[in-house]
Amino acid sequence: MTLDAAEFHEAVYSVVRRIPQGKVTTYGHVAKLIGMPSYSRHVGQALKYLSPAADPPVPWQRVISSAGKISSRGPGTDGAQRQREALEAEDVEVRVGRANELLVDLAEYGWFPAPGTIGLDAA
Repeated sequence: MTLDAAEFHEAVYSVVRRIPQGKVTTYGHVAKLIGMPSYSRHVGQALKYLSPAADPPVPWQRVISSAGKISSRGPGTDGAQRQREALEAEDVEVRVGRANELLVDLAEYGWFPAPGTIGLDAA
């Protein structure tokens, strides 16, 4: 599958809009669902540049690393804390790990539909 940047971003946003409230998935799983399994970092970039005015809204907070970690969003940013607060508002438990990383239990809160089982049209 080949997508230009705008198509890729829209496919990512379409999948992320389908993640149920109170659930999370991973950057890699979003990449698999759009048919580009080696593009997990690109999924992160698409979410990084998401406009806060996106309509319909994209629940970016529901996408985390495959280790269940919330990304730091870079030095000097509050993105990880904002993501934690948004997930906790959806009743997703976020715990602090031994290295002060923010973690979500993927076994309890994970959403992992099989590739090809969800459409990529606007949700």
